[in-house]
Amino acid sequence: MTATSARSERIRIPEGELEAHIAIPAAGGGPGILLLHEIFGIDDYVRDCAQRLAELGYVVLAPDLYWRTQPGLELNHDEAGMQAGMAAMSKLDLPAAVADAIDALEVLRAMPEATDRQAGVLGFCLGGTLSYEVAVNGDPQVAVVYYGSGVADALAAAAQITCPTIMHWGGADQFIAREQVDAIATMAAGRQNIACHVHEGAGHAFDNHAPMFHVPAAAAAAWELTAAFLARELPAG
Repeated sequence: MTATSARSERIRIPEGELEAHIAIPAAGGGPGILLLHEIFGIDDYVRDCAQRLAELGYVVLAPDLYWRTQPGLELNHDEAGMQAGMAAMSKLDLPAAVADAIDALEVLRAMPEATDRQAGVLGFCLGGTLSYEVAVNGDPQVAVVYYGSGVADALAAAAQITCPTIMHWGGADQFIAREQVDAIATMAAGRQNIACHVHEGAGHAFDNHAPMFHVPAAAAAAWELTAAFLARELPAG
């Protein structure tokens, strides 16, 4: 395992200040990845994801997307946490969260550790939807979308995505209907810059390490595909 460093830092965007988790690769710098969290907030899982990306050579910034409504929210990965997370998400102003993420992408690009102002976006669940929207409305170098439940309702906007994009879906997702997953896959098949992978038998949040979600085989396969995609489209050294 390559040594990395991490810190919490308040970052300033045009609308205010928010807390962010930052991970730096052992080399001290690299391309940036904006990491967008699930409904549970910035938690141990998000920090672990940031470390995994830093080990691949990326400078990672994970902003607190709940900073306007419930700053610092960090929920357990259990049924109570699910309910609280769904309630927190219902209070989220999605267009404002997209704008915040795009602003955070610019903060990341301006960090001294980020090389050549190159930065992409990667998100899980809620963050997957926002990653898609950042690709639609912003200008990331790459986008990685893990099971974003809002994507199926915004397929017409895919024509606005110009960056290389990879998507992962569970074939047995209990929150995203298979018909929606199939519609997303059909959309991606018609676009050269979007790759779509459906992991059969995997449920929602299969990458999440909590026992109620984790599907090790699907998580490993998706991460291998993601790492190869990043190495090809946004190489870190």
